[in-house]
Amino acid sequence: MSLHGKRKEIYKYEAPWTVYAMNWTVRSDKRFRLALGSFVEEYNNKVLIVGLEEENSEFVCRNTFNHPYPTTKIMWIPDTKGVYPDLLATSGDYLRIWRVSDAETRLECLLNNNKNSDFCAPLTSLDWNEVDPNLLGTSSIDTTCTIWGLETGQVLGRVNLVSGHVKTQLIAHDKEPIMSVCLYYRCMTSLSRAGGGRDMFASVGADGSVRMFDLRHLEHSTIIYEDPQHHPLLRLCWNKQDPNYLATMAMDSMEVVILDVRVPFTPVARLNNHRACVNGIAWAPHSSCHICTAADDHQALIWDIQQMPRAIEDPILAYTAEGEISNVQWASTQPDWIAICYNNCLEILRV
Repeated sequence: MSLHGKRKEIYKYEAPWTVYAMNWTVRSDKRFRLALGSFVEEYNNKVLIVGLEEENSEFVCRNTFNHPYPTTKIMWIPDTKGVYPDLLATSGDYLRIWRVSDAETRLECLLNNNKNSDFCAPLTSLDWNEVDPNLLGTSSIDTTCTIWGLETGQVLGRVNLVSGHVKTQLIAHDKEPIMSVCLYYRCMTSLSRAGGGRDMFASVGADGSVRMFDLRHLEHSTIIYEDPQHHPLLRLCWNKQDPNYLATMAMDSMEVVILDVRVPFTPVARLNNHRACVNGIAWAPHSSCHICTAADDHQALIWDIQQMPRAIEDPILAYTAEGEISNVQWASTQPDWIAICYNNCLEILRV
């Protein structure tokens, strides 16, 4: 089954530079709003906020702002009801929190946990805790993960000032860099011994391991998987409906590995229909058994993994883009839409 031929269900935006980081807002009143980060190999980079004009079926740029170096990841605050300020987080040389409005986007705070040095350890990724949006996690090239506490300060007029502090920092892996960090998305209900969602997070790194941590017991971590060839692991993505499952992938690998935290070290599925290295993973926000993978072979594939542990041989949906896909996001408030990036293009696809 293919998405080709349904052009009215595919919308495209062309940026003036190569797109790398991308994230879809979770607010229901901003349905087709995405943030895009440039990849320009110099200090001056950009972040665009784009929105779809549903009347004329075209993307328009709502806002643009400067960003030092390419942002390695962009995330909107996981606030579906608009209770918190409209915030955007970016990782790069530092963690930055931006406040977004219709008129402008301004830097709210810059978070640096190495204030005793003139040099910083660049951040490879970030994740925002959906259970408690006051918590963010970052991973760094120096083998550390940092959990940040975000506060909205006193009200001055009608503006809540946002600030942050280091909640905890730990050496998470034996070899630099750490490539990705992923916070628990929801509380465990069926397995209370696994702990609550607010305090759990996992990371992957250049040592080829997936490690789980509990903020309440940071004296140790649990290794749940190691790549057989000890290849660096690049991405980590937690199932949004069943947090027993994670997906990861190794550097230059054409395969995505599905893990069950209850069965360490043994993948429960391997998704290997891509013909070039995989760059992105996105679990369905509404289903525990669907996942999308995207790769340099120009393909975005959607898989149904409900027959695990039996082998998953073929995807159920496939889309071929016009270039190597660098990123994929599944809209959490609109589960029938997926966004992909390739070259200087953003496309959203109805699935």
